[in-house]
Amino acid sequence: MTFEASLQEQITNAGAVAVLTIDDAASGPPLARALLHGGVSCMELTLRTPAALEALHEIHTKVPEMTAGVGTILTPLQVQQALDAGAAFGVAPGLNRNVVQEAVRLGLSFAPGVVTPSDIEAALELGCRLLKFFPAEPSGGLAYLDSVAAPYNHLGVRYIPLGGIKPANASDYLDHPLIAAIGGSFIASRKQIRDQDWSGITQNASQVRELVGSARSS
Repeated sequence: MTFEASLQEQITNAGAVAVLTIDDAASGPPLARALLHGGVSCMELTLRTPAALEALHEIHTKVPEMTAGVGTILTPLQVQQALDAGAAFGVAPGLNRNVVQEAVRLGLSFAPGVVTPSDIEAALELGCRLLKFFPAEPSGGLAYLDSVAAPYNHLGVRYIPLGGIKPANASDYLDHPLIAAIGGSFIASRKQIRDQDWSGITQNASQVRELVGSARSS
Protein backbone atom coordinates (compact mmCIF):
# COMPACT_ATOMS: atom_id res chain seq x y z
CA MET A 1 0.00 0.00 0.00
CA THR A 2 1.30 3.44 -0.87
CA PHE A 3 -1.00 5.12 1.66
CA GLU A 4 -0.72 4.13 5.31
CA ALA A 5 -4.03 2.90 6.68
CA SER A 6 -3.81 5.23 9.68
CA LEU A 7 -3.17 8.28 7.50
CA GLN A 8 -5.95 7.32 5.11
CA GLU A 9 -8.26 7.08 8.12
CA GLN A 10 -7.17 10.55 9.29
CA ILE A 11 -7.97 12.06 5.90
CA THR A 12 -11.29 10.22 5.69
CA ASN A 13 -12.23 11.41 9.18
CA ALA A 14 -11.21 14.97 8.27
CA GLY A 15 -13.53 14.80 5.27
CA ALA A 16 -11.90 17.79 3.58
CA VAL A 17 -8.42 18.71 2.41
CA ALA A 18 -7.63 22.41 2.02
CA VAL A 19 -5.65 22.77 -1.21
CA LEU A 20 -3.43 25.81 -0.88
CA THR A 21 -1.12 28.01 -2.91
CA ILE A 22 1.16 29.99 -0.62
CA ASP A 23 3.54 32.82 -1.58
CA ASP A 24 5.16 33.55 1.78
CA ALA A 25 6.51 30.75 3.96
CA ALA A 26 5.89 32.81 7.10
CA SER A 27 2.17 32.57 6.41
CA GLY A 28 2.26 28.80 6.84
CA PRO A 29 1.77 28.47 10.62
CA PRO A 30 -0.98 31.10 11.00
CA LEU A 31 -2.73 29.60 7.97
CA ALA A 32 -2.61 26.15 9.52
CA ARG A 33 -3.93 27.48 12.83
CA ALA A 34 -6.77 29.33 11.08
CA LEU A 35 -7.83 26.11 9.35
CA LEU A 36 -7.63 24.12 12.59
CA HIS A 37 -9.71 26.72 14.41
CA GLY A 38 -12.40 26.15 11.79
CA GLY A 39 -12.20 22.38 12.09
CA VAL A 40 -10.16 21.52 8.99
CA SER A 41 -7.23 19.35 10.05
CA CYS A 42 -5.76 18.36 6.68
CA MET A 43 -4.02 20.56 4.13
CA GLU A 44 -2.15 20.17 0.86
CA LEU A 45 0.46 22.77 -0.13
CA THR A 46 0.85 22.85 -3.90
CA LEU A 47 4.35 23.07 -5.35
CA ARG A 48 3.36 26.00 -7.54
CA THR A 49 5.41 28.59 -5.66
CA PRO A 50 8.97 28.62 -4.31
CA ALA A 51 7.64 29.15 -0.79
CA ALA A 52 5.69 25.89 -0.55
CA LEU A 53 8.35 23.57 0.88
CA GLU A 54 9.63 26.09 3.39
CA ALA A 55 6.06 26.80 4.46
CA LEU A 56 5.50 23.08 4.94
CA HIS A 57 8.61 22.83 7.12
CA GLU A 58 7.36 25.74 9.24
CA ILE A 59 3.96 24.09 9.66
CA HIS A 60 5.46 20.68 10.42
CA THR A 61 7.66 22.25 13.09
CA LYS A 62 5.28 24.76 14.67
CA VAL A 63 1.81 23.28 14.09
CA PRO A 64 2.40 19.51 14.28
CA GLU A 65 -1.28 18.77 14.91
CA MET A 66 -2.03 19.70 11.29
CA THR A 67 -1.85 16.82 8.78
CA ALA A 68 0.12 18.61 6.07
CA GLY A 69 1.04 17.20 2.68
CA VAL A 70 2.39 18.36 -0.65
CA GLY A 71 0.56 18.56 -3.95
CA THR A 72 1.57 19.04 -7.58
CA ILE A 73 4.46 16.58 -7.18
CA LEU A 74 5.66 16.11 -10.74
CA THR A 75 9.17 14.63 -10.42
CA PRO A 76 10.92 11.97 -8.30
CA LEU A 77 13.18 14.68 -6.85
CA GLN A 78 10.15 16.50 -5.46
CA VAL A 79 9.16 13.34 -3.58
CA GLN A 80 12.42 13.53 -1.64
CA GLN A 81 12.04 17.27 -1.13
CA ALA A 82 8.54 16.79 0.23
CA LEU A 83 9.75 14.18 2.70
CA ASP A 84 12.65 16.37 3.79
CA ALA A 85 10.20 19.22 4.48
CA GLY A 86 8.06 16.97 6.69
CA ALA A 87 5.21 16.05 4.35
CA ALA A 88 2.71 13.55 5.74
CA PHE A 89 1.62 12.63 2.21
CA GLY A 90 2.04 13.55 -1.44
CA VAL A 91 -0.45 14.18 -4.23
CA ALA A 92 -0.11 14.61 -7.99
CA PRO A 93 -2.49 15.85 -10.68
CA GLY A 94 -1.79 12.79 -12.80
CA LEU A 95 -0.14 9.39 -12.61
CA ASN A 96 3.60 9.40 -13.31
CA ARG A 97 4.89 5.89 -12.69
CA ASN A 98 8.40 7.12 -11.81
CA VAL A 99 7.01 9.51 -9.21
CA VAL A 100 4.77 6.92 -7.57
CA GLN A 101 7.56 4.33 -7.52
CA GLU A 102 9.85 6.84 -5.83
CA ALA A 103 7.17 7.59 -3.24
CA VAL A 104 6.83 3.86 -2.57
CA ARG A 105 10.61 3.47 -2.31
CA LEU A 106 10.94 6.35 0.14
CA GLY A 107 7.82 5.54 2.13
CA LEU A 108 5.81 8.68 1.34
CA SER A 109 2.07 8.02 1.31
CA PHE A 110 0.95 9.07 -2.14
CA ALA A 111 -2.31 9.71 -4.02
CA PRO A 112 -1.86 10.01 -7.80
CA GLY A 113 -4.40 11.76 -9.99
CA VAL A 114 -6.75 9.62 -12.08
CA VAL A 115 -9.58 10.28 -14.52
CA THR A 116 -9.82 7.16 -16.73
CA PRO A 117 -10.06 3.39 -16.20
CA SER A 118 -6.49 3.07 -17.46
CA ASP A 119 -5.34 5.57 -14.84
CA ILE A 120 -7.10 3.64 -12.08
CA GLU A 121 -5.62 0.32 -13.22
CA ALA A 122 -2.12 1.80 -13.37
CA ALA A 123 -2.57 3.17 -9.84
CA LEU A 124 -3.81 -0.20 -8.58
CA GLU A 125 -0.81 -1.93 -10.12
CA LEU A 126 1.42 0.41 -8.12
CA GLY A 127 -0.42 -0.39 -4.89
CA CYS A 128 -2.52 2.77 -4.61
CA ARG A 129 -6.01 2.61 -3.13
CA LEU A 130 -6.59 6.28 -2.30
CA LEU A 131 -6.71 8.29 -5.52
CA LYS A 132 -7.19 11.90 -6.52
CA PHE A 133 -10.10 12.28 -8.97
CA PHE A 134 -9.01 15.26 -11.07
CA PRO A 135 -10.43 17.36 -12.60
CA ALA A 136 -13.66 16.23 -10.97
CA GLU A 137 -16.40 18.50 -12.25
CA PRO A 138 -15.00 19.16 -15.75
CA SER A 139 -14.68 15.37 -16.21
CA GLY A 140 -18.35 14.73 -15.44
CA GLY A 141 -18.53 14.80 -11.67
CA LEU A 142 -20.10 12.05 -9.60
CA ALA A 143 -22.07 10.54 -12.48
CA TYR A 144 -18.84 9.98 -14.39
CA LEU A 145 -16.98 8.70 -11.32
CA ASP A 146 -19.77 6.21 -10.61
CA SER A 147 -19.36 4.76 -14.08
CA VAL A 148 -15.59 4.73 -14.34
CA ALA A 149 -15.00 3.43 -10.81
CA ALA A 150 -17.61 0.66 -10.85
CA PRO A 151 -15.31 -2.18 -12.02
CA TYR A 152 -12.90 -1.47 -9.14
CA ASN A 153 -15.24 -0.82 -6.20
CA HIS A 154 -14.76 -4.32 -4.77
CA LEU A 155 -11.05 -3.51 -4.32
CA GLY A 156 -11.75 -0.82 -1.75
CA VAL A 157 -10.61 2.13 -3.85
CA ARG A 158 -11.55 5.56 -2.51
CA TYR A 159 -11.23 8.98 -4.09
CA ILE A 160 -10.46 12.59 -3.22
CA PRO A 161 -12.18 14.75 -5.86
CA LEU A 162 -10.62 18.07 -6.76
CA GLY A 163 -11.51 20.55 -9.46
CA GLY A 164 -14.78 22.43 -9.36
CA ILE A 165 -15.61 21.42 -5.78
CA LYS A 166 -17.33 24.22 -3.87
CA PRO A 167 -19.84 24.61 -1.02
CA ALA A 168 -22.79 24.25 -3.41
CA ASN A 169 -21.82 20.72 -4.49
CA ALA A 170 -19.60 19.56 -1.61
CA SER A 171 -22.42 17.75 0.18
CA ASP A 172 -23.21 15.66 -2.90
CA TYR A 173 -19.64 14.40 -2.97
CA LEU A 174 -19.40 13.88 0.78
CA ASP A 175 -22.59 11.78 0.75
CA HIS A 176 -21.10 9.39 -1.81
CA PRO A 177 -19.56 6.14 -0.51
CA LEU A 178 -16.63 6.34 -2.94
CA ILE A 179 -15.42 9.64 -1.52
CA ALA A 180 -12.83 9.63 1.26
CA ALA A 181 -12.65 13.42 1.45
CA ILE A 182 -13.17 16.43 -0.78
CA GLY A 183 -10.33 18.69 -1.86
CA GLY A 184 -10.84 22.38 -2.38
CA SER A 185 -8.93 25.61 -2.90
CA PHE A 186 -12.08 27.56 -1.96
CA ILE A 187 -11.39 26.88 1.71
CA ALA A 188 -8.49 29.32 1.63
CA SER A 189 -7.92 31.23 -1.59
CA ARG A 190 -4.51 32.49 -2.62
CA LYS A 191 -5.76 36.06 -2.16
CA GLN A 192 -7.02 35.35 1.35
CA ILE A 193 -3.65 33.88 2.26
CA ARG A 194 -1.79 36.84 0.76
CA ASP A 195 -4.09 39.23 2.65
CA GLN A 196 -3.65 37.22 5.87
CA ASP A 197 -7.41 36.95 6.17
CA TRP A 198 -7.19 34.33 8.89
CA SER A 199 -10.69 34.99 10.25
CA GLY A 200 -12.20 34.57 6.77
CA ILE A 201 -10.30 31.32 6.30
CA THR A 202 -11.50 30.07 9.68
CA GLN A 203 -15.06 30.93 8.66
CA ASN A 204 -14.67 29.01 5.38
CA ALA A 205 -13.20 26.06 7.25
CA SER A 206 -16.10 26.08 9.72
CA GLN A 207 -18.58 25.99 6.85
CA VAL A 208 -16.80 23.00 5.33
CA ARG A 209 -16.61 21.25 8.69
CA GLU A 210 -20.39 21.66 9.07
CA LEU A 211 -20.92 20.16 5.60
CA VAL A 212 -18.70 17.20 6.48
CA GLY A 213 -20.41 16.66 9.81
CA SER A 214 -23.87 16.82 8.28
CA ALA A 215 -23.02 14.45 5.43
CA ARG A 216 -21.20 11.92 7.57
CA SER A 217 -23.89 11.81 10.28
CA SER A 218 -26.78 11.17 7.89
